[in-house]
Amino acid sequence: MPITCFIRYEIDPFQREAFRAYAEAWGRIIPRCGGQLLGYFLPSEGTNYEAWGLIAFASLADYEAYRARLKADPEGRANFEMAQRQRFILREERSFTEVVAGTLARPASPTTTQAQP
Repeated sequence: MPITCFIRYEIDPFQREAFRAYAEAWGRIIPRCGGQLLGYFLPSEGTNYEAWGLIAFASLADYEAYRARLKADPEGRANFEMAQRQRFILREERSFTEVVAGTLARPASPTTTQAQP
């Protein structure tokens, strides 16, 4: 069963660019280690301290194999260490979700106009 690891970060809003660099590094690391990166997201409007990362896997077993490869990846370890050193991540929560069939990556439907009587 496909799963998505949904990561909620509480970040230091004054270190937004440090988190951006951290997320951009994962853009290289995660696919190399076997995850399907759906994206990292920074706050834009409203709350300025929540960011998210979404990574998909074919199964929980694939996630576990990915975690082992990630721990062995030199760039992955360096990225974790940089985050710990700079302390821009204040809190991190992980949830695992499954997609509802027929809802992921659906293209927008063209808008149809109704004829006026």
